[in-house]
Amino acid sequence: MHPEQAEPARIVVLISGSGSNFQAIAEACKSKEIDGEIIGVISNRPGVMGLDRAKQLDIPCSVVDHTEYSSREEFDGKLIHEIEQYGPDLVVLAGFMRILTPDFVRRFKGRLLNIHPSLLPKYKGLHTHKRAMEAGDKEHGVTVHFVSEDLDGGPNIIQAVVPILDDDSEASLKTRVQQQEHVIYPIAVKWFVEGRITMIKGDAYFDSEALPETGLQLNVN
Repeated sequence: MHPEQAEPARIVVLISGSGSNFQAIAEACKSKEIDGEIIGVISNRPGVMGLDRAKQLDIPCSVVDHTEYSSREEFDGKLIHEIEQYGPDLVVLAGFMRILTPDFVRRFKGRLLNIHPSLLPKYKGLHTHKRAMEAGDKEHGVTVHFVSEDLDGGPNIIQAVVPILDDDSEASLKTRVQQQEHVIYPIAVKWFVEGRITMIKGDAYFDSEALPETGLQLNVN
């Protein structure tokens, strides 16, 4: 993707739940903050709120129900087929709760983004807010990264660093982190469609400069 490209970038979003990050990106596209268009939303679970959001926004949506497939490989094969119907420039994982096969990741390598609620490489996997608090960390946050074949791996693009307050509960920390998800994910998508971020030989680059392991950091008071 390059700024001189006349057509808006074609974006497909994969969801498993409420779709709040999908909506944040959709709103940024609608306001022209992102020179892109979400052309399809795919959920691996039927009946989730994210599908309702897509319908309200008149964005085509479909379900590839993982429970109907006998293996991860079979499910991912169907998912690849469904995505490629749209011919996307970018595939965005927005709360998509499936571990993807290496074949899937290779198919969309360099144009596959994910968001994870921790300061990666810390706390890969689930229950990140609880784990950060139990470890006595003073800060937590959220990371947008390119997807590699490692779970919650791939080079980091941008992180929002959120302080853990003395009176925080797991719920209050989660809420504040989610607020930052809706800030940094549209930023990362904007950078991608403008050609400012790229993945080269497993590393992330911003304006042709290699990014640090953390990616760019946004500190939140």
